[in-house]
Amino acid sequence: MPLSDNELNLIQNRCDSATPGPWQSYVEDRDHSSGSNFIMTGSKHQRGEDIELIGATNNDQDFIANARQDIPKLINEIKRLKKFIAQNMQPKK
Repeated sequence: MPLSDNELNLIQNRCDSATPGPWQSYVEDRDHSSGSNFIMTGSKHQRGEDIELIGATNNDQDFIANARQDIPKLINEIKRLKKFIAQNMQPKK
């Protein structure tokens, strides 16, 4: 089933309401040597609150952190492609 404009807008609204990015996953013994696994929000100069997850695998945490950057890119690409299709589906004169 195609993604409706309403569904795309709801996804966009959830992105816009989430803590600003970028988000970066930090896994103990992979990315740092002590503490817990967490997602750092914001940039180094404008950090937000860290997000700590319970029960997430490292892959789950990486996926969640990257989704903050990936989903807006996907939304923009979907909008671009929808516009392209609409423009190219116009009857030729």
